[in-house]
Amino acid sequence: MIRLYDTATAAVRDFVPLEEGKASLYVCGLTVQSEPHVGHVRSGVNFDVLQRWLRHRGFEVTFIRNVTDIDDKILAKAEAAGRPWYAHAQLMQRSLERAYDALNVLPPTYEPLATGHVPEMVELIGTLIEKGHAYAATDGSGDVYFDVRSWPAYGELTRQRVDDMEAAADADPRGKRDPRDFALWKGHKESEPATASWPSPWGRGRPGWHIECSAMAGKYLGPAFDIHGGGLDLRFPHHENEQAQSRAAGRPFASYWMHNAWITTAGEKMSKSLGNSLTIPAVLTRFRGIELRYYLVSAHYRSHVEFSFEALEEAAAAFRRLEAFVQRALELVGPEDAGVGSELPTAFVAAMDDDLGTPAAIAVLHDTVREGNRLLTGADGRPDVDGVQAVLGSVVLMLDVLGLNPADPVWGSDAVDDQLTQVVDALVRGLLDERAAARAAKDWAAADAVRDRLKAAGVEITDTPDGPKWSV
Repeated sequence: MIRLYDTATAAVRDFVPLEEGKASLYVCGLTVQSEPHVGHVRSGVNFDVLQRWLRHRGFEVTFIRNVTDIDDKILAKAEAAGRPWYAHAQLMQRSLERAYDALNVLPPTYEPLATGHVPEMVELIGTLIEKGHAYAATDGSGDVYFDVRSWPAYGELTRQRVDDMEAAADADPRGKRDPRDFALWKGHKESEPATASWPSPWGRGRPGWHIECSAMAGKYLGPAFDIHGGGLDLRFPHHENEQAQSRAAGRPFASYWMHNAWITTAGEKMSKSLGNSLTIPAVLTRFRGIELRYYLVSAHYRSHVEFSFEALEEAAAAFRRLEAFVQRALELVGPEDAGVGSELPTAFVAAMDDDLGTPAAIAVLHDTVREGNRLLTGADGRPDVDGVQAVLGSVVLMLDVLGLNPADPVWGSDAVDDQLTQVVDALVRGLLDERAAARAAKDWAAADAVRDRLKAAGVEITDTPDGPKWSV
């Protein structure tokens, strides 16, 4: 039984889907205003692990992850860049897609754009007005607001009282009945591009941020669905407002709420506004995507991560040890026999079922690899082929669940990479031949010097009965 921490109840609960054998998941995607940084993609990676695990446990998963492609920040960034807002949003969306691909984040079932669902948003706003939970401002602005006082349960997701909340900051308060009312529709302003507005019963304008996700979740998952996810920073006001407006409109909405924690730098949430962001393209000039993914997966999704390149280097080194075992084991048993008769270790399954306990799951993975390395060496200097094959199969299954299998073609190489690998192999082999000649001549100093040169370049040498093997 999978158990998940439900933010709404602050408790770990058994996952019981609305429909047996199926799981519906909605995750708030990014507002495509700038290039994605490490903090942005954490949510994508964490919920990618969730969908992989649900599928492994036999669920048919419908996964919706939206893209917010119209927003105040997008308009401002586009104006500063001197390009149309829609072109800017598309450019940043492509950058986000490349980041997800680089980290092996599987695509969702569907990835709706906010701008493609304005009719659904207008319809939902109309329903809220009819039910007495929303109103059009009387100041001529064309804005429409949700009336928080009309919904007694407002604040239940974050366990707050309305009177203790700060006023919403998304519009001039003069058109509001209560300063905490939030915008469902924003009337068009002369200072904004005409293309950034749509017709509505309240005049031309564009949707507020919160109504977007409620409308898209409802369209693709129906009035009730299983899991709503996103970053912890979205819990209030975004998710609080989503739940309130959806339930006020008569939609039960999400049964479980899951939130991934922040990645911080110097104790503060990584963000563009703080100027401490690290874009994915910049990080990938120093580390491979699979190493960055390992770094993100190795922390529990609800744990805050203090980012540093030193910590990322340690994670990369740990992953390379796993990778080296897979490489050596595949050379021994062959890829066609890698997964024969394999199963996930019971401890790994228990860790993943316990609210996606990836740190404990990765500990099982490393323990298994240590056993595999022992079998590769063998008690008599000869590898235990059957034992290595069994361990390799389990390791590959665990890596697949975490999206970290180095043999997965998604991490694969193109012709240039293959050629580069061949060149590096030829150069290393040449040095190994020098070392072998020195050892044959009992020139141990020269042999050690070659080994030290290779080690300084990040190449590890393992002497085996079949000759030396090398790995990065």
